[in-house]
Amino acid sequence: MGDERVKSEAMQIMNVFQVLPKLVVFDLDYTLWPFYCECRSKREMPSLYPHAKGILYALRDKGIDVAIASRSPTPDIAKTFLDKLGIKSMFVAQEIFSSWTHKTEHFERIHSRTKIPYTEMLFFDDEDRNIKAVKNMGVTSILVEDGVNQQTFRQGLTEFSQKSSVSGKAGSSGKSK
Repeated sequence: MGDERVKSEAMQIMNVFQVLPKLVVFDLDYTLWPFYCECRSKREMPSLYPHAKGILYALRDKGIDVAIASRSPTPDIAKTFLDKLGIKSMFVAQEIFSSWTHKTEHFERIHSRTKIPYTEMLFFDDEDRNIKAVKNMGVTSILVEDGVNQQTFRQGLTEFSQKSSVSGKAGSSGKSK
């Protein structure tokens, strides 16, 4: 199956890095799935981008927590879709709400709930303004153009690893510089 192949490739990508994030955070609309929730009905069956589920499963199997930071005027639809896709329970935090701030409020709540430092987080989003705002908090942030895929996943882990080696901090692998 496609998800298993993607999961296997994502595991291989992660095995290349000595330092991995403790938490990977995803936006929803146009990052994990190819639509805006507010333009859909709860009755519909949603779909993820082709690599999204395999990457999520690989992170889970590697013991890396995942969370959602999504600005949405229809959090009920987003949560229904996560449930329909069978992935709702994978996330240690689901911050899905409308906000006038970029994603900073979402990340403050995620940090408060998980106690994971911003510097130990990796974030994927399709909006440059969110990437810039969250990067200023210390989170390694990656702009996705056509949904999260193996290429953006590798890019995120590479940037996280480079940033971690520069700061000299130990990552989730327990190894330090």
